[in-house]
Amino acid sequence: MSKPIEIEIRLAPVLGSTMAYRETGEQDAPVALFLHGNPTSSHIWRNILPLVSPVARCIAPDLIGFGQSGKPDIAYRFFDHVRYLDTFIEQRGIKSAYLVAQDWGTALALHLAARGPDFVRGLAFMEFIRPMPTWQDFHYTERAEEQDHAEAARAVFRKFRTPGEGEAMILEANAFVERVLPGGIVRKLSDDEMSPYRAPFPTPESRRPVLALPRELPIAGEPADVDAALQSAHAALAASFYPKLLFSGEPGALVAPEFAETFAASLKHCAHVRLGAGLHFLQEDHPEAIGRSVAGWIAGIEAVRPQLAA
Repeated sequence: MSKPIEIEIRLAPVLGSTMAYRETGEQDAPVALFLHGNPTSSHIWRNILPLVSPVARCIAPDLIGFGQSGKPDIAYRFFDHVRYLDTFIEQRGIKSAYLVAQDWGTALALHLAARGPDFVRGLAFMEFIRPMPTWQDFHYTERAEEQDHAEAARAVFRKFRTPGEGEAMILEANAFVERVLPGGIVRKLSDDEMSPYRAPFPTPESRRPVLALPRELPIAGEPADVDAALQSAHAALAASFYPKLLFSGEPGALVAPEFAETFAASLKHCAHVRLGAGLHFLQEDHPEAIGRSVAGWIAGIEAVRPQLAA
């Protein structure tokens, strides 16, 4: 893989703390807002931003508690992330954007879109979070050869959500960074590549944001407030008309390609791109395909937007 173009990390004061972000592209171009998940940061978009920047003003924040953002004394619940991201967007003066998201970034993107559909120029998403009626829907697969892996993932995440066990695994053993992250990437990351992912979480206390999010996953109706918010967000997605681009990996993790195909077909104006071999962190295995697809997709939409507005 070619060496990525270095994009300067900037810091913005947000709600008494700071949020770090990467920004590249022309100031007067349409905004593309890149939203990462757990336990990553804007770093995961490093090879994608340069490919999209010719057609968009790319802004990729580190969610509060992640990457180089501050770690205020908050619970790091989903709604805390909503509050900090909303403020970041307002302070950056972003009035509309293409949302490009993975993992918890998709939950934030969909919640944002449901509350302000006119804000969204388009949604490109992958390995997305959705309300899951039962534990069998988490890492769901119809493939016999994937059943054991899916069951193992469910068992691990049940432990993450169990008081005491989750603290031992994530805060003390750093399992989310050292096991879940590399386990969700097909290629093997070098120590140099792992270093930016390890750096934000050197101590058990620093890993509290990582522990919080597995416990926010809306599974079997719990937590009830997150489940309700994402039920509403997914209903809004199903009713929406803005353009959508869904990526899937083979075999995927949260989103198998067969599920993605059916899901994309259920939405209005949604294209589905099969990336090939991939698990959860698709940005690490397919940055060029994702970047070039998003760039072409944005360019195509922008080319016809004046006609749509006429």
